[in-house]
Amino acid sequence: MTRFRLITHIVILAALLNPCLTNAQDDHEFSNAEALASPEVQGALAAIDAWIQGVQTYEKVPGISVGIVRGQDLIWAKGYGYSNPKTKRPADENTLYSICSISKLFTSIGIMQLRDANKLELRDPVSKHLDWFNITQSFGDSGPITIESLLTHSSGLPRESDFSYWLGSDYAFPTRDQLIDKLKTQTTLYPAQRTFQYSNLALSLAGEIIQKESQQDYEDYIKQNILEPLQLVNTRPYYPEKMRGKELAIGYSGVARSGERSEIGPFFTRGITAAAGFTSSVYDLAKFASWQFRLLQGGVHEVLDANTLREMQRVHWVDPDWETTWGLGFTVEHVGESTVVGHSGGCPGYITNVDMIPKDGLAVIALTNAGDGPATKITRNVLETFGAALKNIGSPVETEVPDLSKYVGNYDVYPWGGELAIRQWGDHLIAFEIPSRDLGKAIEKLTLKSGDTFTRVSADGEDREDWLFELGNDGKAQRIVLHSQNYARIK
Repeated sequence: MTRFRLITHIVILAALLNPCLTNAQDDHEFSNAEALASPEVQGALAAIDAWIQGVQTYEKVPGISVGIVRGQDLIWAKGYGYSNPKTKRPADENTLYSICSISKLFTSIGIMQLRDANKLELRDPVSKHLDWFNITQSFGDSGPITIESLLTHSSGLPRESDFSYWLGSDYAFPTRDQLIDKLKTQTTLYPAQRTFQYSNLALSLAGEIIQKESQQDYEDYIKQNILEPLQLVNTRPYYPEKMRGKELAIGYSGVARSGERSEIGPFFTRGITAAAGFTSSVYDLAKFASWQFRLLQGGVHEVLDANTLREMQRVHWVDPDWETTWGLGFTVEHVGESTVVGHSGGCPGYITNVDMIPKDGLAVIALTNAGDGPATKITRNVLETFGAALKNIGSPVETEVPDLSKYVGNYDVYPWGGELAIRQWGDHLIAFEIPSRDLGKAIEKLTLKSGDTFTRVSADGEDREDWLFELGNDGKAQRIVLHSQNYARIK
């Protein structure tokens, strides 16, 4: 049985009182309970929470579910908005979403399991395993379309099977037989292994190879060899229509010219399932991330060999532009000073993303039920802000800080739009506008000067203008006086 928890405030308190519950990581200086008790991390989470609330509100996203994973724990998770706006069912870490192209990670793991079982080689031509693979090769000097090129999107294959299933309202995904039959009329876009071309067709073919070499239906193989061993009980290789509007979030379109969103009906990926057909939750994807950290840290064999996972999360394809890189199924990017791996997903009514920093055992998951949902913007901002806070935890963990809660709130900036958020971060306040694209760049540091007056501290440590908080009869700040302007508290 895998060891996995969602740490709650009660568990945090118990862990602090009982060291055997702190789940200390060999490669982490602080346990998760200690980290969450740090004012530095508490400040980061307060900022993240307010910022995501702003994103959900101002971008009019129906629902967002977010989770932060550190090592073997889902240490923070929260939902914003609704999974079903009509019934006011709130989004949370257990809400199901279509995860679309994140499905490709499970397909890629299945391929690598079969590789390790000597059922195939990555350099094998696809035609060696699929005798019906008869797409017309447009380039006489092309090398073979290999299994590896499917996983790295360098096969030269078209992006899609030749059906219009992403646009319109019927989402007519081809059946397996239709996909196979249509191949004979399609042609390659590029010579194999020369150009990056993201391809749902390629990963659908990878699913066909799994089915052929395992002698099982693709869905059965994935359930028996990946989902069940990892206890991902709420991850499914299909769209569970009966759960729609209840456990499964209802999807909505992107914002139209009218400014409105439209409800998206059920869809069934059929022959494209291996590339885009799965549904899951923050909680299950957090377990999926923790499995990877456990595997990489322990070097054991659990569903997959640890070295095989390392192989998948290394760069296997660099496009001639020297900017596009890809692993085996996984996106592999250099972001700041970190290597970030994972995958995003986009299906009718849903945008999702999973970002992981394997070296730090840190992952962020964001799932949305909107066709233009800001999932990647959320994961990247949370990774940066939370990751920086972890690195700034003092030793020993500070526990006594001044109570600045009377200043915390959101303040109006009418008529300019948006709000000014004030949150406590350790022994000082921070201020940032919501909505904002980059949380880290938006944050301003405010230090107490005297009374209820704070001073903004610039990035280079210089004191700048004063911020005066005027208190009401209840002892809480009612407005901020800044540059002779009044910012009234609204929340």
